[in-house]
Amino acid sequence: MKYLIPVVCLALVVGCNNPASRKSSNEQTMDQTFQPGSFGYDLEFLSKHKKTIVLQRGEAMLAIVPDYQGRVMTSTASGKAGPSFGWINYGLIQTGQPAPHFSNFGGEERFWLGPEGGQFGIYFPPGKPFDFDNWQVPAPIDYEPFDLVSADDTMAIFTKDIQLTNNSQFSFSLRANRSVRMLQPDQFLARTGIALPESTKSVVYESVNKITNTGKLAWTQSSGLLSIWMLGQLICSPSNIILVPYVAGPASELGPVVNDAYFGKVPADRLKITDNLILFKADGLQRGKIGLSPSRARNYLGSYDYEQNILTLQFFTKPDHHNGYVNSMWELQDDPYAGDVINAYNDGPLEDGSQMGPFYELEASSPAAALKPGEHLEHTNLTIHISGQVEDLNKLLQTLFGISAEEVRTAFN
Repeated sequence: MKYLIPVVCLALVVGCNNPASRKSSNEQTMDQTFQPGSFGYDLEFLSKHKKTIVLQRGEAMLAIVPDYQGRVMTSTASGKAGPSFGWINYGLIQTGQPAPHFSNFGGEERFWLGPEGGQFGIYFPPGKPFDFDNWQVPAPIDYEPFDLVSADDTMAIFTKDIQLTNNSQFSFSLRANRSVRMLQPDQFLARTGIALPESTKSVVYESVNKITNTGKLAWTQSSGLLSIWMLGQLICSPSNIILVPYVAGPASELGPVVNDAYFGKVPADRLKITDNLILFKADGLQRGKIGLSPSRARNYLGSYDYEQNILTLQFFTKPDHHNGYVNSMWELQDDPYAGDVINAYNDGPLEDGSQMGPFYELEASSPAAALKPGEHLEHTNLTIHISGQVEDLNKLLQTLFGISAEEVRTAFN
């Protein structure tokens, strides 16, 4: 799989500038061999509650939990004492119970299915309003485990048979297959054409995600289609900025540059659009979401924490020919296949003052899967976290996003 620029990408980013703040107030006492905010601390915590698989290449490590759909809960580029990149919901995990609406266990790369809302959505029961009271993540991708097929030092493989019914009462039978494999920096170069400076540290992994129609009926646009939807929850900070490159061109031909109306329009002091780049604050202080259409999205996005000098990139497969992208807006839709390829979410307080995180998300979706019985659709993500000196990361920022580290730092001044 090659992701040569421009081809495909999705980013998960990091950056809590106060690692101790990540510990939940109701977290149970642990032997503190490692400091809060470190990979070792998170690995100890996860292992106390769930079977946790560790993949490793040198100092680069991943923690994966089969019971949470084989998701990558967190990673590090610097061994167990190094910083942990994924956001983890310690309080919910230690309860051992699913939560209403969404069992938000956290994790920096997870497998979901779309669409969320609309007449073909799978997160709302038929005949009910598209509001939070009726929103429910389907159990197979919420709290049910995936089956572990095999695992070794650098790769883990999972599978899950799933039954779903959409808002128009069409039933899907499918099998999800997922593999997570650690890569080396030279493999990142081979896939993207981008060489990593030798002085940087990195953790690189690739997930291959596949859905197969195991039912007796074809999936058609008239009855609703599914898509593979990859999301990652990352640690927010005041110095963390999401970076989304886009295809430039007139709106009359390509449509709007960005959809920022998911949870109300994102204010200008949080979202900046330049000639070829979107910058979006990832500070966890105000809830907002953006999306890019197939005509505007490139095959990658990322995030840069300019205080900690951590750059996160995620590349994804974005085919030239497709059956549209599912629309997840919480409404009856005029065009249910005019959805977004890329999304980014910044968490913030809800109307009642409560908050799911804080965290932020980088998301990418496959095209809609018009599958006959036995056919499958595959979607691949490549994720990399890179830490190093500002000079090294500046070169990568210029190559990928056409922006300097200092320009990111001062973008919202």
